[in-house]
Amino acid sequence: MPELPEVETVRRGLAPFMEGGRIARLTLRRADLRLPFPDRFAERAEGSVVAALGRRAKYLLIHLDNDLTIIAHLGMSGSFRIETGAQDQSPGDFHRPRAKNEAHDHVLFAIDRADGPVRIIYNDPRRFGFMQMMVTSELDSYPAFAGLGPEPTGNFLSADYLAGRFQGRKQPLKSALLDQKMIAGLGNIYVCEALFRAHLLPTRAVASLVKANGKPIKALEQLTGDIRAVIAEAIEAGGSSLRDHIQTDGSLGYFQHRFNVYDREGAPCRTEGCRGTIERIVQAGRSTFFCRVCQR
Repeated sequence: MPELPEVETVRRGLAPFMEGGRIARLTLRRADLRLPFPDRFAERAEGSVVAALGRRAKYLLIHLDNDLTIIAHLGMSGSFRIETGAQDQSPGDFHRPRAKNEAHDHVLFAIDRADGPVRIIYNDPRRFGFMQMMVTSELDSYPAFAGLGPEPTGNFLSADYLAGRFQGRKQPLKSALLDQKMIAGLGNIYVCEALFRAHLLPTRAVASLVKANGKPIKALEQLTGDIRAVIAEAIEAGGSSLRDHIQTDGSLGYFQHRFNVYDREGAPCRTEGCRGTIERIVQAGRSTFFCRVCQR
């Protein structure tokens, strides 16, 4: 499933083509994806202008000027394709290469822009993604957003914040970081990478990173910075390209080639001077990759 950097990559790729454009037509080629489409989905969206594209955790937010927001989740295999040029052209003047088999094109946004028409096409072979619609001013009440923690890219995430959440708890560090109520949008791949950079064991109890006075120890300060860094680098690199994820331009991300531990079981540790080997364990049903020698 795409993680936060992948969704942010999609948002940045779509924004220049959607923001400021009017949705002239919204075509639904089936009645549902993983979930049924909202009632009168096309009717409520058509005629509106895309005011802005946003993101909350791993959800893409398409804010419309009629106080409605489309909430999109890519699931396991969802992707967007951008086509520019006249709508009746076939195959069309593609600003960006096609992403997927057209048989799996399920949602088509026909957008009118001052610089010409654009089609934004949502493609999803497995149909694990979905699109919902909410009144923009009521987004905080959307069930998936209720109680979400701060974004790993935002200013609210700090070592002091984590110390306050970790104090007195015996929960393993990796499990705590994957808790969306702790940090929104932080997923399995990048938690493994951040813990490796901070040289912290994923099984370590979170309380061990907090002083008796409730303040973070240096290792927690390091981890907080590493979380920010690994997410920022992944976004810059275009996200990882695991399984079916692709960017809006049809190309794969490249961050996976820079993974230090994820999916490297049995490989030598990349920490300078370390003679350890990357191990894999399972925590709460998720694979965890780490070096037992230099992570403590």
